[in-house]
Amino acid sequence: MPRWVAGVHACTRGWTVAFRDLDAPHVVRVRVEATLEAVLDAPERPSVVAVDMPIGLPERAGRGGRTADQLARDLLGQRRGTVFPTSVRSVVYAETYTAAIALSRSPATQPFAPSPPAYAIFPRIREIDRLLRSRPDLIGRVVEAHPEMAFWAMNGDAPVLEPKTTIAGLRTRRRLLQEAGIPSSVVNHMPPRGAAKDDLPDALASLVVAEHVAHERARSLPDPPETDEHGIPMAIWTPGPRSAGLAAATAIPSPPPRVSRDDIRAAHARIAPHVRRTPVWQLPARSFGHDGPVSLKLEMLQHAGSFKPRGAFNTLLSQPIPRTGIAAASGGNHGAAVAYAARRLGLKARIFVPEISSPAKIAVIRAHGADIVIGGARYADAQEACDRYVVETGALRVHPFDAETTMAGQGTVALEWEADDPHLDTALVAVGGGGLIAGMAAWWAGRVKVVGVEPQGSRALHAAFQAGAPVDVEVNSVAADSLGARNVGERVFAVCRDSVDRVALVSDEAIVAAQRALWRDWRIAAEPGGAAALAALLSGAYRPRAGERVGVLLCGANVDLAKLAEIAA
Repeated sequence: MPRWVAGVHACTRGWTVAFRDLDAPHVVRVRVEATLEAVLDAPERPSVVAVDMPIGLPERAGRGGRTADQLARDLLGQRRGTVFPTSVRSVVYAETYTAAIALSRSPATQPFAPSPPAYAIFPRIREIDRLLRSRPDLIGRVVEAHPEMAFWAMNGDAPVLEPKTTIAGLRTRRRLLQEAGIPSSVVNHMPPRGAAKDDLPDALASLVVAEHVAHERARSLPDPPETDEHGIPMAIWTPGPRSAGLAAATAIPSPPPRVSRDDIRAAHARIAPHVRRTPVWQLPARSFGHDGPVSLKLEMLQHAGSFKPRGAFNTLLSQPIPRTGIAAASGGNHGAAVAYAARRLGLKARIFVPEISSPAKIAVIRAHGADIVIGGARYADAQEACDRYVVETGALRVHPFDAETTMAGQGTVALEWEADDPHLDTALVAVGGGGLIAGMAAWWAGRVKVVGVEPQGSRALHAAFQAGAPVDVEVNSVAADSLGARNVGERVFAVCRDSVDRVALVSDEAIVAAQRALWRDWRIAAEPGGAAALAALLSGAYRPRAGERVGVLLCGANVDLAKLAEIAA
């Protein structure tokens, strides 16, 4: 299940909220909720909620408010005025501003009067205080943040001197958020309806705090926190420290991928009613020029013409779905799978595809009833448009590869294949974004050699292995509409680094030759990406040892039949 955290900032219509999935940090949802309780009870059920509002009210306070307020004001220097001294509980609960003033300026309670801006937020402070006192189980789950202190920490323990309402100040804060790992598409997006321009950066700053708290990397002022008479902590939390002099981002580390065989078994049980158990052909020795047996997994017979529905169904059946539905960016096959799954589950879906997507795949998406948006020359362009839509609407983004639910769903291919052919030595698997090979390698880790196959002109996993980390690559291949990811992503790479034997590169000519052979000899209509794994065996890009039992995954059938006719001629 996804693990969510949330950053919250007050706005005119309630609370601006930024939710993020710790297991898939690219998934950020931004919206306005009417109450803080609605945030905590939202479908995401965030485990940590960082709120830009004082939490915990003292019975007595010094001139600077609580200890947390005094420490924050000292650290902010010129920007100390952005942190109001927090009034004591009796003042916060005063019925009028006049009554609050009357209760103030007393050495026995507090030696200062709340300013009009401070008094204006008293209703919000009371909302939080009443909620935590009525639901003590929320204490510890709801923590206090302050955007200027969050930016102070993100800025190397130095205040951002430009006010957030200036162009320079907003630009600096957006840069710091991106350096902290918030996607640029979210940072630079318009705020949700009901929020002002500067509300979104403040909510995202609180989100960074929530992530650090969840990862146990946050700092509290004071340390340890003080508590009020109801046991509510009184501390301002900030992101953990950065190394002095860092010029580049210090991104919040995500937990390592947790794709286990148990995850894949659970995914299989979850999706079994919705996907096909595709057949395995056992071919004798000398098939495809190899002197040993060859096992073909005919996953191109899956619903929507590729393996992709497995990951799509597992994602959609593993978490709550927003009222605004789901969204996906795709070269074609992932979009078709999400559209198919959405129709089966009665969900609204919008699919973003680039202009390079084949007409055959676009037709499949439309046939399954999804809204389709075509635009941009590359997959990355479609992904950017999808991200903007997700931020604007709060729709659930179904990632095509770099998410644990996707990888676990795709790993069910290996689970079924092993049940039908338990004696495989090696499996050849085409690689685009890598969710398929990651899931299959997680299932077979240490038991079956898993070899990735990529086009020479689209080698994201191969380049990641060479660089020791995911890197962007140029994409130019006949199989770009299905194997055209520019970057495999951190989660995919972490699994593949430990469980994939190597990556074989094949030419476009070898891929076309494999398509031709499949049609000529077996009457199998495979798209370029679906034939890539066989191309490695036919071309010699992968040379099995004598007698090796080789498995070849045929993973996609969404081919333009007119082009196939040209190839076969």
